[in-house]
Amino acid sequence: MSTAKDTVQGIMAELPTLLAVAVVETETGMPLASHANIADFDIETAAAYNTEVVKAKLKAIQALKLNQTVQDILLTLTDQLHLLKLSADGSKFIYLAVNSRDTNLAQARQIMKAHSASLN
Repeated sequence: MSTAKDTVQGIMAELPTLLAVAVVETETGMPLASHANIADFDIETAAAYNTEVVKAKLKAIQALKLNQTVQDILLTLTDQLHLLKLSADGSKFIYLAVNSRDTNLAQARQIMKAHSASLN
């Protein structure tokens, strides 16, 4: 099992052009570890709002009585991709923001999947 800091450092090593990355506690929205390559990127605010996205989707699944779990969530912005990858038990998630022009989506998702496996 790796720590949140190890996870962030591992993702940074594999995606050095990322905009921001954080491991976030799902219940509280608090980043357990984070890094931003852009000085004015407010990772704490991003973590808090993306926690609301995760919680809303979990509530929708419950309301629809779906026997499903959330694997990941992709938000496509004008020139950024924001990816949310939940840990197996759902207690944490990785938040990753990348530039859509210089990042391969499939590669970013695979990197997040590999690093999320050790978060529980």
